[in-house]
Amino acid sequence: MNFNFVVAPRVFKAIQNVDISELSKCTPKEIRPILPCLVRMSLISPLDNTRECAEGRKEILTLLSGIELVNSIVALLSIDFHALESDVKKEQQLRQKLGSSQSESILIQSLQNGLALEFERSDSTRRLRLVLSELLFISSQIHEQQRGQDFYIKQSDLFDNKVYVEEICDVICIALAELPAVLSIQDVVETLLHVKHGPEIICWIAANSPDCFREVCTSLIANGERQEEDNVGGRIRMQALSMLCQMNPVQALAIRAKCVELCRMPALAITLSLDHAGRTLGADAEGDMVAFVSGLLLGNDQQVRNWFAMFVRNGQKRKWESHTALQLLREELLRRLQSIILFSMDSHLPDSCVVQASALLRLYCALRGIAGIKFQEDEVSLIVQLLTSHPPPSPAGVRFVSLGLCMLIACPSLIGQQEHEKRSVEWVQWLVREEAYFESASGVTASFGEMLLLMAIHFHSNQLSAICELVCSTLGMKVPIRPNNMTRMKQIFTQEIFTEQVVTSHAVKVPVTANLNANIPGFLPVHCIHQLLKSRAFTKHRVPIKDWIYRQICSSVPPLHPVLPALVEVYVNSVLVPSPKAPQEHTNRPMSEDEIRRVFQNSVFGAQFDGKKQRSGPVVAVMSSEDKDTDTEEFLADVSSPSLTSQLLLLYYLLLYEDVRLANTHSYVQAGRKVKSYSTEFLSELPIKYLLQQAQKDQQSYAGLFSPLLRLLAMHFPHLSLVDDWLEEGMVIEVGSQPEQAPVSEAAIIEAFSHMQSCPSRTGRLLRQLLSMPATDVWPYAETIIKFFKCMLDDRVPRYIQELYKQVWLRLNTVLPRCLWVMSINAVLYESAAVKNVFLTQENIVLDPLQVLRCDTRVFRCAAALSVVLRVLEASLAASRSQLSRHLQDRPLVERTGQLTNEAEREELRVALVATQESVSVQILLEACLETDEDREKPGQLWALREVRSLVCSFLHQVFIADPSLAKLVHFQGYPRELLPVTAPGIPSMHICLDFIPELLSQPSLEKQVFAVDLVSHLAVQYALPKSLSVARLAINTLSTLLGVLPSWSRSELFGPCLPALVRICEAFPPLVDDVVSLLMQLGRVCMSEASLTARQDGSVQSSITGRNSDSKISAADNHILCLKIQDTFADILSRAVLKVKIY
Repeated sequence: MNFNFVVAPRVFKAIQNVDISELSKCTPKEIRPILPCLVRMSLISPLDNTRECAEGRKEILTLLSGIELVNSIVALLSIDFHALESDVKKEQQLRQKLGSSQSESILIQSLQNGLALEFERSDSTRRLRLVLSELLFISSQIHEQQRGQDFYIKQSDLFDNKVYVEEICDVICIALAELPAVLSIQDVVETLLHVKHGPEIICWIAANSPDCFREVCTSLIANGERQEEDNVGGRIRMQALSMLCQMNPVQALAIRAKCVELCRMPALAITLSLDHAGRTLGADAEGDMVAFVSGLLLGNDQQVRNWFAMFVRNGQKRKWESHTALQLLREELLRRLQSIILFSMDSHLPDSCVVQASALLRLYCALRGIAGIKFQEDEVSLIVQLLTSHPPPSPAGVRFVSLGLCMLIACPSLIGQQEHEKRSVEWVQWLVREEAYFESASGVTASFGEMLLLMAIHFHSNQLSAICELVCSTLGMKVPIRPNNMTRMKQIFTQEIFTEQVVTSHAVKVPVTANLNANIPGFLPVHCIHQLLKSRAFTKHRVPIKDWIYRQICSSVPPLHPVLPALVEVYVNSVLVPSPKAPQEHTNRPMSEDEIRRVFQNSVFGAQFDGKKQRSGPVVAVMSSEDKDTDTEEFLADVSSPSLTSQLLLLYYLLLYEDVRLANTHSYVQAGRKVKSYSTEFLSELPIKYLLQQAQKDQQSYAGLFSPLLRLLAMHFPHLSLVDDWLEEGMVIEVGSQPEQAPVSEAAIIEAFSHMQSCPSRTGRLLRQLLSMPATDVWPYAETIIKFFKCMLDDRVPRYIQELYKQVWLRLNTVLPRCLWVMSINAVLYESAAVKNVFLTQENIVLDPLQVLRCDTRVFRCAAALSVVLRVLEASLAASRSQLSRHLQDRPLVERTGQLTNEAEREELRVALVATQESVSVQILLEACLETDEDREKPGQLWALREVRSLVCSFLHQVFIADPSLAKLVHFQGYPRELLPVTAPGIPSMHICLDFIPELLSQPSLEKQVFAVDLVSHLAVQYALPKSLSVARLAINTLSTLLGVLPSWSRSELFGPCLPALVRICEAFPPLVDDVVSLLMQLGRVCMSEASLTARQDGSVQSSITGRNSDSKISAADNHILCLKIQDTFADILSRAVLKVKIY
């Protein structure tokens, strides 16, 4: 008798969807497995009482009416399931005890015959009990046997006989349906794996409970092994799942996904994929086999990758299930290789197969690199044949070639045979010839040509780790590549395909990347050029590279590509720093000033560049006649609208070039080498400050460039990186909305400023409009605005207008500050009929920054104008310091002849010159703070003086903090003592004077000693510190000493001005009152005694002529006046220090 236990897919689909019409078309033999489910559907009262449900039940009854086996199933449904459930629970408790025999059973009390014979002779109730008893006994045996590792196969008279399988299936299906509380379908299915015909029974159970299909499959997979071992259990489990997927093919891919999710049964996942590919061969010739296996090996889940890689490794070692599945996978992949090669005519890969071929190559590479598969001879032959095909010039073709190149390096076994190596070398040589055509025809910027160059460069420089990174990033996987395995590839690249001369000559001809930015992926020409510059290949073979770099910089746009700053750095080093292994003349040529000027003259600042220096229009030739080689064609670069990126890169190049050049100037002089130097005039034309501010505003696009630019700027152009400028950069005045504003023009500006005194509202409206505009839009009118600087100093101009004018000036200062400073200083120069006025240039101001203070005297009584002048003065002093340092670096001392014999002496002279300039500027500013007769007579002038003093003190505070030695120099030079009440409280850093006052007191000059005592008194009042106390005590002791040693004629000169200072010292430090009083008493006695010696009896006073010259004579009247001052000083000390009521 032929038994067929297979459940047809159409039957399962029909019962799953309750498609009665489809079931009615099936034969009785086909619907035999699902009879238990159909009988229950026809007999049990449904919850759905609709007409459609009733009609469906009738159709089911009609379908079952002619089948005799239905009666036995109906009998199974007629038993007492409540009593049976109770007995099953007792049976389960009994079987949980270890060592229980089969005869000890609650479900079957007495078993007179064999189990099979008893099943055949029993009624429905006993049959149900017999099957459940056998299942529970087998389950208990399995749990006991789990302590051992062998798979337990139960020999059962009932399950081993095919005759009873159908009835057993009916019984189990009814029991699972009626006893869900005590029987779990997952446990029953797991038990059935240990009996003969278990997979078939499992399929029948799943067919009668289609809603549990996923649960059954998930349970079978979860209890499976991570790697299929050579045991019976693994084969049976895999057979059961395969039969379930054949019964329900729609769920095959879901079962496969569950295998991957749980990392169980990889051979099953491969088998299901192959079955799916076979089923879909007509609709989809490829299926998803390649994509599925690639996803396992190249996905983000490390656990899945390791799981499948272990499956591949095990499959190569052992003849188990994994070996069979792996071999089937290899055969399927080999078949796909053959089919693609069949489509390729004369090694020309058709466009329709390129993507599939790329995916297949990448999969083979993953199998080799990640899973460690060993290619067989037929696989190697076909892979090399496919890899060396000629794809069409398309983006997909470029990708295919890139993968092929990397696979040759990642899988060195592909070129193990001579014929394969020869074919691969010819293919790479074909790539070199066709690279330019591919890039132009495909439209892909990052083509394989750059990868070829980069590989050759790394091979020449023996940077094998860089090649590994390049291969891994292109393939998109981490492939272990041993450097020893790349020896042959290195030899092929460096000797047969790309010699170093060929590499450099080819690299310079590669077109630059248009609109190069950080968003362009892949390996670009700039990577190749950077690596070649780094290895000094261009200078070694005398290949000019300057023009290529210039064109690439001009073709760059934001966001900045991260390689470009590094490219500029290695280019500058290749120009200025010769390689230690090559002669010094082997260096690249620097960019010319004209080339750099062309980029900036077409920007918003083009008007600032000398028109005589412009040689051409928007599209200009890069190479100048003196730099042009006879064997190099003249390339053109479009600089008609340069991007901010291009300007920043050129600025970085200039600053870095000068930095490296100055650092190596001494070695150039010693070697007698002449190096190009960019002129100061040229550097002064560049909008350095504006460009840096733009980079700061968009640091996300220029992250790799802003920091090095800022470092170079602070080092070589400190006047462009002032603290005040950075603080005020982000401050924008809110001027409110200005509806329907007239357009700004030069005529409108002249007209508004001409009414500055008569109608200031018009001027204010224009200034507010200028403040609301971008600074670059206002800059074209800067010269016109600055012409009215001196007019703004007039007394009739309101303070509001002056402040607005200052704010406009500060806005203009963010664009081209150096040009603005020159215009501003020339606008406010002091005009005198006796002195001929000259037009100052930036060079004049840098050489003599004191020219800034040769301005109209009204500036020193206008706070807004003075703040502008102080800003220019601070910058000019910084520029002068920088220029002097650069001058020393530019001209190192080589010959030790003349007055200067070493660099230290030159540095001392530079420091002295800088200190002289800065101290003179401080003295001029202090002098401007003196109160004049005009200040006292003119209404409001004293308030202006007070504000000017505040500005000057703030400026001096910054100067003293930056250079404390300047404070010492200024105070040793001295200044009017009337300003000490201004400077001591107004300059917060004046406390540093306490350090050098003792030295000032010891100076052999009465004037300096008086100044020191006066300074001590003011500082004591301002800073009542212990240090001030000790310095004040020292001053008193010094005066006491001088009283005993000074001649009488200089006593009045010293002590007269010092008496008010003594009062302030006593006021600040009452403990010093005793010392001061003692000094005053001694001074008073001396004066009174001397006055009495020279007095007449009638009160008249005569001159003392006791051995003195006429110059040293002192009258009694002078001593008398000094005595009166001493008495007044006593009174002041009593009132302000001794009898002081207000303590705080």
